[in-house]
Amino acid sequence: MPHFPMDSPDSVRSLPARRSVLGAMAATAASPTLLGLSSPASAASAAPVAQPRALPGGGDLGPNVIVFDPSTSGIQAKLDEVFRQQESAQFGTGRYALLFKPGTYNGLNAQLGFYTSIAGLGLSPDDTAINGDVTVDAGWFNGNATQNFWRSAENLALTPVSGTNRWAVAQAAPFRRMHVRGGLNLAPTGYGWASGGYIADSRIDGSVGPYSQQQWYTRDSSVGGWANAVWNMVFSGVQGAPAQSFPNPPYTTLDTTPVSREKPFLYLNGSEYRVFLPERRTNARGTTWGSGTPRGTSLPLTQFYVARPGVAAATLNAALTQGLHLLLTPGIYHLDQPIQVDRAGTVVLGLGYATLIPDNGVTALRTADVDGVRLAGFLIDAGPVNSSTLLEVGPTGASASHSANPTTVQDVFIRIGGAGAGKATTSMVINSRHTIIDHTWVWRADHGTGVGWETNRADYGIRVNGDDVLATGLFVEHFNKYDVQWYGQRGRTIFFQNEKAYDAPNQAAIQNGSVKGYAAYKVADSVTTHEGWGLGSYCYYNVDPTIVQHNGFAAPNTPGVKFHDLLVVSLGGQGQYEHVVNETGAPTSGTSTVPSTVVSYP
Repeated sequence: MPHFPMDSPDSVRSLPARRSVLGAMAATAASPTLLGLSSPASAASAAPVAQPRALPGGGDLGPNVIVFDPSTSGIQAKLDEVFRQQESAQFGTGRYALLFKPGTYNGLNAQLGFYTSIAGLGLSPDDTAINGDVTVDAGWFNGNATQNFWRSAENLALTPVSGTNRWAVAQAAPFRRMHVRGGLNLAPTGYGWASGGYIADSRIDGSVGPYSQQQWYTRDSSVGGWANAVWNMVFSGVQGAPAQSFPNPPYTTLDTTPVSREKPFLYLNGSEYRVFLPERRTNARGTTWGSGTPRGTSLPLTQFYVARPGVAAATLNAALTQGLHLLLTPGIYHLDQPIQVDRAGTVVLGLGYATLIPDNGVTALRTADVDGVRLAGFLIDAGPVNSSTLLEVGPTGASASHSANPTTVQDVFIRIGGAGAGKATTSMVINSRHTIIDHTWVWRADHGTGVGWETNRADYGIRVNGDDVLATGLFVEHFNKYDVQWYGQRGRTIFFQNEKAYDAPNQAAIQNGSVKGYAAYKVADSVTTHEGWGLGSYCYYNVDPTIVQHNGFAAPNTPGVKFHDLLVVSLGGQGQYEHVVNETGAPTSGTSTVPSTVVSYP
């Protein structure tokens, strides 16, 4: 993503920069059928048959989950070793989870590179205190933070050495359940380009300084202050958030989040690993852990199949059929058939950016139309053979209500191209009602290996068919046609960040019938009720800067379809928008990179 920072403490910049610029058995016993046993009537005459063993639950977390306690020697050296390997390995194969047992750690600076997650193992962030920093900066990319993807920090309390922790990230880099006993700086050293990110269920005692960040979404948190805004700063359920004032300054502030349920997380209960499942909240505001132990339930690790890279998809499905949940340890998993989640309440939790690659054009993961599935913390990387879909939540035609116990999709990221040629027609399809998409980055790569208008062809990013779906923190970029298509009724989106595909060769390549270009966010003509807050689309048609995009947002012009605080931006004049939403909003023009905004539509 190119970036144009506004005023920083020492400079104002205006030129574009493109991104290229254990072994315990499962708690639930398997049935005789699942174990391959013959019936009593046939057993007497049948020859003995080898019986498949039930898959075990629990187990070792593998070599790339590194667990520390306060007495561990050489912690800083190990952190530095992982960082040296991962700092610039944007499309590498390394995957790491750095886990800290409850206690106090002094004098650490955990610098995080690609595919590295750091997390505490307490029930509350305050159970695991680091007197030091968890740092993301952009020295590897000459001070440009727009490619600081795929890393995360969760469930820790930090007391930064300087009083302020630096977290200069871009997409797919969540900051969850964190307590910063000081300030938080979201810009790289030197206040260079930075392109946006996500905070949830966190408390920052001091002020947050986004400085050069284009856009940011903060949900169900508490901040001591917020320093500035560039184009699009969105808050829902945040104590201490600035008041609603879009477009000047561009703050979009909702007092509460309509529905939320925090991401599952691994923790220690004594010496036993468990996975905590936070409860659903309505009209949420502030953190879940501010008054002590969060509300929810937990599962012992013995109820999870602890997967290692190299395991077959059939084994993952056998574990699910047996009644186990899935814990995907760090690494890369090739799938020759979809992971099929059919049981209500199933948890699929990834550690350290566990990555699923569908081979031979299959879908990576599908769910049935059941209550309470939780998908969290993994990356799906499209394979070289086109997949019609990469992730499907619910089958086509799903219609059951899940209002009391929705499926959640959290920190599930999708990539087409970049690490190699990949193709997918539609990346994510949401069919089940009431699904919550809480922080995703669905990205058709604009740089890396296997990148080109047809090389990593991917027409559609997200298609929502289910009714009553809520998206909180939706990042979708660079698709050949529509980035988001919304067919379900009563859908809601809080925060949307988009760039149209850079690499369209000419106007004809993006022509949508008589319409110039495909909108970034398209609400179907059949929809009568829909609402969105804090939505932005940018164009950077650098192959053919004469391309014109009719609008960033398209929707039926009806009173029940409402948008608040929209913007479109032409980055450096590389292509232009004629309108913001439908026929409303001034065109962009020139090379000044000034957003065109619409405060309310219709």
